[in-house]
Amino acid sequence: MKDKKSLIIYFSRADENYSVGYIDKGNTEIVAEYVRDLTGADMFKVEPLVPYAKDYMTCIKEAKERIGNAPIKNKLDDISNYEVIYIMSPIYWGTFAPELETAIKDLDFNGKTVRVITTHEGSGLGSVVTDIKRICKGANVLDDALAIRGSLVKDSKNKIAEWI
Repeated sequence: MKDKKSLIIYFSRADENYSVGYIDKGNTEIVAEYVRDLTGADMFKVEPLVPYAKDYMTCIKEAKERIGNAPIKNKLDDISNYEVIYIMSPIYWGTFAPELETAIKDLDFNGKTVRVITTHEGSGLGSVVTDIKRICKGANVLDDALAIRGSLVKDSKNKIAEWI
């Protein structure tokens, strides 16, 4: 995968995280940077139009309310120059952050290889792989998705390198 033109599409949130406390950079962003460093992939950070609350419990409540309607600041229009797309998100309510669906739902994934990484504190992959397959029509969504516990993200670069 390292020799293919790649793009990382990710959602990440700093502030209060479950069991990690307050952080300056989101766990998924750290993972995305590891993948970028290992593959040379371009990166696109999905950002909510309205930022989430800083405290974890309010954020999770807001995420549930945004399912199916999560506007984002900027949208990708074209991924045709890429062969491999890495999609990354923390687990919210058993799947990816709602803003991620907004970012990817209208893209043309025909012929693309999609690889999935989640960050979590006990939810693993949730239903992310199934949900990505449903949204990314025409893509080869690989089943070898990687789930990384948020509290272990800073020590996960070797695990990610092996996965790539």
